[in-house]
This record gives sequence, structure tokens and C-alpha cells, in this order.
Amino acid sequence: MKQALAVLLAALLAMSLLSGCNTMRGMGEDIEEGGEAIQRQSSSY
Repeated sequence: MKQALAVLLAALLAMSLLSGCNTMRGMGEDIEEGGEAIQRQSSSY
């Protein structure tokens, strides 16, 4: 029973870490895209 609980907790931890990496990557891409939009707007003036 304890071993099954440990495996379950390890799997949940691994999934949360992996989803966090994807979330951070997506956030970085959004910030970069926003910066590029600002650059495009400022270069048009």
C-alpha cells in the first residue's frame, strides 16, 4: 500500500514538473511575441 502511494505521488510530481516547463515556455513565447509587436509598432513611426 505504501509503495503504491509513493509511486502515485512520484507520478503526480513528475506530471506537475513537466506541465510547469511547458507553461513557462509558453509564457516566454508570449512575452517575446509581445516585445516583437511593440518593436513593429515603434518602427512604423
